[in-house]
Amino acid sequence: MKRIAVLSAVVLLAACGQKAVLAPPPGQALPPAPYGSQSQPDAEDLLKPDPLAAPERSVELRRRSEERADDPFDLPPE
Repeated sequence: MKRIAVLSAVVLLAACGQKAVLAPPPGQALPPAPYGSQSQPDAEDLLKPDPLAAPERSVELRRRSEERADDPFDLPPE
């Protein structure tokens, strides 16, 4: 009986997500366009993160054991 209650709670929680297009509330407009912008961005454009907010990885991970180059900043404690 407990399993059925837990399963039904999970199903009910999974069904409560909204899958509608985002839009400003009725009677309100989007925030003003950023300074220097040529056009007013829509809701989809405002949800895209900046490249600085989610930068791409620029370091190649080591795939096998390799000798590391000497690091001049790796100094012993004084």
